[in-house]
Amino acid sequence: MRIAIDAMGGDHAPGCNVEGALLAAAEWEDIEIILVGDEEKLSPLLKEKPKRISIRHASEVISGEDEPTKAVRRKKDSSMVVAGRMVKEGEAEAMISSGNTGALMTTGLLVVGRMEGIARPALAPMIPTLDDVGVLALDLGANMDAKPEHLAQYAMMGSVYRSKVHGMAEPRVGLLNVGTEAAKGNELTKAAYPLLENLSGIRFVGNVEARDVLMGACDVLVCDGFAGNILLKTLEGTAGAMFALLKQQFSKSLKTKLGAAMLMPELRSLKGKLDYKEHGGAPLLGLNGLVVKGHGSSDGNAVKNAVRQARIAIQSGLVDSIAKEISGK
Repeated sequence: MRIAIDAMGGDHAPGCNVEGALLAAAEWEDIEIILVGDEEKLSPLLKEKPKRISIRHASEVISGEDEPTKAVRRKKDSSMVVAGRMVKEGEAEAMISSGNTGALMTTGLLVVGRMEGIARPALAPMIPTLDDVGVLALDLGANMDAKPEHLAQYAMMGSVYRSKVHGMAEPRVGLLNVGTEAAKGNELTKAAYPLLENLSGIRFVGNVEARDVLMGACDVLVCDGFAGNILLKTLEGTAGAMFALLKQQFSKSLKTKLGAAMLMPELRSLKGKLDYKEHGGAPLLGLNGLVVKGHGSSDGNAVKNAVRQARIAIQSGLVDSIAKEISGK
């Protein structure tokens, strides 16, 4: 299977993407990785020409400051757009990018193409939970506004993803809300609730409050992109603040430093549970091809895990499964 990586996307590009490609190629022999980007910058990072890794030259780069739609339309030879075109034309079964989120969403819509029957594709990252199962949350930022029928499609796509990629027989689908009662919420959630309740093929468990997400209240969390992105950034910020406070407290005296040394393995394990690098990336569900969004500050390990994620999705026929579910065929 062929996976294209936008080698120039991300805060630590291109080094992190080359490192991740090398790690992935060493681990899985059934993949071929195409690094898309400036060949002059990429070639020196590949000291020995590794097997199953090649370079596709792209002369332009979409930066984090670029306006998404203009950049995708004007920078047709950018690494992101070229990778998207490779998926569209069948040269790659998936693409991974840690670059500009808005530009990647635009590339998905304008270059890869939206799946027939899907009104709005959704960004679906994994949020870690205390039971280590995790929850797939969508949409967490692809679309700031949504209609009730969009949330119903998110529920279907998320349920298929957890079934195909994670092997869950009956994923529990929850609707992010301010209370568990069916009548709670704003106009969007009130209208979406009966749609989800009557949607065949999913196991709807009702409303889920934000405080219960990390407790594993559901396997798929459905929300609009505005509320979802606030949830995601709040969780990331809280985790960062918590570890900063712990570091501050453990640095106060010799006694606390000794205590920190004794607890270090457990603290590392706790940090690992909340580390986005372990999950790799977030798929953009609802497109005519597999597109995975890596975190902007991804390192080599995160890119490798994004490749793992894409590999499993390709093996399980995720895109075709979602298309069949949406079309009802």
